[in-house]
Amino acid sequence: MKEINPKETSRSAAFEMWMTSPMPMVTLTKTFEIKRLLSYAKKHHLKLNMLLCWCIGRAAARIEQFYMLPVNGKLLEYDKLAINVIVPNVNGGINSCDIPLTDKLTDFNSDYLRMTKEVTQHCKSTFTDDAMVVGTSSMVSTELDCIVNQYTDKFCNPMVMWGKYRRNWFKVSLPISFQFHHVQMDGAHASMFLHKLQIEINNISQFNI
Repeated sequence: MKEINPKETSRSAAFEMWMTSPMPMVTLTKTFEIKRLLSYAKKHHLKLNMLLCWCIGRAAARIEQFYMLPVNGKLLEYDKLAINVIVPNVNGGINSCDIPLTDKLTDFNSDYLRMTKEVTQHCKSTFTDDAMVVGTSSMVSTELDCIVNQYTDKFCNPMVMWGKYRRNWFKVSLPISFQFHHVQMDGAHASMFLHKLQIEINNISQFNI
């Protein structure tokens, strides 16, 4: 991770326009078809949430804007990504857990299971400073059409959120909300991320575990 000069990047104009904005966050929502993902999870005895996080990371890794992040008036550049998950702990509260994005699904699954278990038991959040973190939050107790996160300068990372998936005849759908800082990317980049996310979900069967 290193600080970079915004004027030397493609985000120069966005940095000037949105860095001091009191509400620089934007939220887009798209309904995804996840039947293949759900079938893959059941076939291989994997957590659906883990697979969603894996697909989110792979889609984000293919868009260069995800490797930049505005922090405290500066623009930082990273060379790797991590996925944050919210974990319920044994005391009835919640903690955060940053899981590094790896090239192999088997490695990511292993890290996911090990790290979330440790956070659950120890009731202590784990964070990483050397990766751009994509936040996630799953609220699967009910179906949700859209989720809008808090607009605050305390947390500028992109955030992906969803509720319970829905079955409708032969389809399994899941609305997913994506919140991002306008300095980091524009709506076109965010839309491309959502498009690539559906592709990753559709192609999940190509990964062996």
